[in-house]
Amino acid sequence: MQTARAVPASTVLNLRDLGGIALGPDRRVRAGAVLRSGQLSGLDAEQDSQVAALGIRTVVDLRTADERAASPDRLPPGARLFVADVFGGNPGVPPARLRALLADPVEAEQLLGGGRAEGLFADTYRQMVLSPGASAAYRAFVETVADESAHPVLFHCTAGKDRTGWGAAVLLMILGASRETVRAEFLAVNPVVRDAFADRVRGFLDAGGDPRIASAVTEVRPRYLDTALDAMDERWGGLDGYVRDGLRIPEAVLERLRAALVVPARP
Repeated sequence: MQTARAVPASTVLNLRDLGGIALGPDRRVRAGAVLRSGQLSGLDAEQDSQVAALGIRTVVDLRTADERAASPDRLPPGARLFVADVFGGNPGVPPARLRALLADPVEAEQLLGGGRAEGLFADTYRQMVLSPGASAAYRAFVETVADESAHPVLFHCTAGKDRTGWGAAVLLMILGASRETVRAEFLAVNPVVRDAFADRVRGFLDAGGDPRIASAVTEVRPRYLDTALDAMDERWGGLDGYVRDGLRIPEAVLERLRAALVVPARP
C-alpha cells in the first residue's frame, strides 16, 4: 500500500512527502505540497541541499512551549513558522517528554512502569481527539494546509510520529483516504524512528530502564491509532462529525483543502 515518500535528509528526522498517497482508485495527494517530519532543531540547509530544494514556505510546529524552547526550529530558507501547540494545556504528557523520559529511567518507571506505558500513551491519543486545546491546534493546522499560498507546508512535532501521526491521519481522511491507507502511513514511520532513537534507547537500557517502556515511547502502535479513531467515532459519530463539531472547520476550508491537494492518479 502506498505510503509517504521518504525524503533523504541527514539533518531532519523522519522527513516524508505525503504526495502520492492513494485517495481511492483514481486520486492521489498532490506531490511536494505537504510534508511531515520530526523537529527541525538540527536542520542544516547548506548540508541538506535536498531539504532546501523543497522550497518549504510554512513550518507548522505542533510541539509545546517547553519543547520549542529546549530545541528551537531552524527554518528552511524563506519559510515562516506557525505554532499549533497540541498539548498546550497539558505539556507533561509522555509524547511531549520523550527525550527526557529516555534520559531518566527512574522517572520513566514512575510515570510509565508496571506495564502501563502502552496504555498511557494510548490515552494521550484520546486526548488529542477530545481535548479542546488539541482540537484548536489541529483546526489551525488544517486551515493552514488549506491555504495554497502557504505551500509547501512542513508539519512536525518532536519525533514526527504521535502528534504528527494523528495530524497526517486527519488530513488524509479529510482528503478521502481509507482507514487502511491511513493505518499504513501511520505505522510506516516506525523503522526510521527506532533507528533514530537507537542510541538513546541503548543508554536507557544500560542504565536499567524497562525495555517495554523504551519500545512503547519510541514506536507507534496500532492501538494508538485505534484509540484515537474510537474516540472520534464515540464522541462525534465518525470523521464528518469530528471535523464539523470537534474541529469546527468550515466547509469552505474543506473545499479549498481538497482543491489544493487532491489530484488525478497517473495511469
